[in-house]
Amino acid sequence: MAKTGYGKRSAGDEDPDADADFAHLGDRERDLAVFIDHLADGHAMGYKAVAAEHPLYGQQAVRVSMGRLGLVGHLHQIREHITVEDNSMRWVTRTYWSRTRRSRAWWEEFARARNGRIVTDGYQPGLARPENAVEEEAVPEEAEPAESGRAEAGEPQHSAAYQALAEVRDADPRMPLSEEDCQSLEALAAEWLSRGSTSEDITRALTDGLPSAVSNPGGFARKRLEKNMPPKKAKVRQKKGALRARVDRVLLACITCDADERTVEIVGGVCRECRVELGLDTPEGEPIPLVPETFLVGPTPSALEVHEWASRVRAAGGLGSSRGQALWEGV
Repeated sequence: MAKTGYGKRSAGDEDPDADADFAHLGDRERDLAVFIDHLADGHAMGYKAVAAEHPLYGQQAVRVSMGRLGLVGHLHQIREHITVEDNSMRWVTRTYWSRTRRSRAWWEEFARARNGRIVTDGYQPGLARPENAVEEEAVPEEAEPAESGRAEAGEPQHSAAYQALAEVRDADPRMPLSEEDCQSLEALAAEWLSRGSTSEDITRALTDGLPSAVSNPGGFARKRLEKNMPPKKAKVRQKKGALRARVDRVLLACITCDADERTVEIVGGVCRECRVELGLDTPEGEPIPLVPETFLVGPTPSALEVHEWASRVRAAGGLGSSRGQALWEGV
């Protein structure tokens, strides 16, 4: 098992377990898919960790097969940027598994749907590769903050106090605090939070017992925040470590090298460079099928067709012609 919060995560909404779940895969990928499907959520998903547990395959075989499982729609890696209520920010990388085969469009929609998700309860920053944890996210509760604690250029990030005020309009339409209202009241809301209150406490303070109509929401909110300011040593009705956390950016990441779509093109869960390295694509970007067409049921291929296929496979792996191939081509 990986450290708490790390490892395998189920994508959910799967079909019941059935013998035909992985019939579309080659033998090695099918064996590995069955193995991963039976791992408990939270099991380490780095190819080294999986290879150490699998009785048949080594690290490179597992690495290639995991890439192929991503290609056909069972395995995906997603990087999420988390902003916590205490204004800390961090990137976490999660590995999602689906027994049901999913399309590329389904995975892209699944990733986008994570954006804006509240992950307060059971917040667990996950890593696809716990053996590399020291390089990025460390222990879940003390994960390394995002670079300089700032958001990407062009993406404004508001404080927890501002966010608490902005959410009041969603809680009660009679309190539609404008952006200007939130900015002017931000210091008051920050003082509430510093005294142990939560964003939910602020929402209740500004929405409980409202009149039927509020003509000046900003002024009304200021009066309530000043009048009902909690004492500095107020006891907090909040679980330790239960800070509100929100996913505010989502990126697809490569299963094999961890690069994300900010720097590389991700196709079927694997970047272009890794797809060529793993023999999933030719250098020209042409997909290589899991099972060569010459091996499928049908007319027996000629010797020339077999050698042509072998040449393509060797070229995709960056290898020259074998001695036997060279002799054949010289005939």
